[in-house]
Amino acid sequence: MVKTPNTVSKANTRMLVEAGLAIAIAYVLHFVVLFQMPQGGSVNAANMVPLFIFALRWGGKAGIFTGAVYGLVAFLLGFKFSLHPLSIILDYIVGFGALGVAGFFGDSRPAAIIGSFTGCTLRWLSSVISGAVVFASYAPAGQNPWVYSIVYNATYMIPEMLINGLVIVLFYTQIMKGINSVTKR
Repeated sequence: MVKTPNTVSKANTRMLVEAGLAIAIAYVLHFVVLFQMPQGGSVNAANMVPLFIFALRWGGKAGIFTGAVYGLVAFLLGFKFSLHPLSIILDYIVGFGALGVAGFFGDSRPAAIIGSFTGCTLRWLSSVISGAVVFASYAPAGQNPWVYSIVYNATYMIPEMLINGLVIVLFYTQIMKGINSVTKR
């Protein structure tokens, strides 16, 4: 199919609409909190899956941008655990933007699993850096702030990774069939 200005415009419009929907669905799912950490971070009901699906459909660049926008929305509309600029950048914009890296792995089920694992790992690393730098004072006396941050952030990111990964493993095929049936109309 030759891309004419009209087909490019339709694709861009579709991508923007899907980005908005992914952000909105992810934000609604973040209200289903299974566990909340005292200094920020929580285990939610698969709220990263819409961002992963978007990234897998539209690629890594669009996925990173959409994840970063979601992070900004989550910061602006959510409860603030920190107003430190580095925390805002690392925990929200970079952290959620990192989820979009999943889009660089392709759009198959195995790629979705590896991509979502990689995105979650990068989000965790971003939060570890933020925690060690911004929240070092929360570390118990005598404990290395990096060790504290690694452990603290793993307590919610590992369950988050498992929940989101499980949803991808179990429902990826059905989700993509549903999306593809709508886009063919």
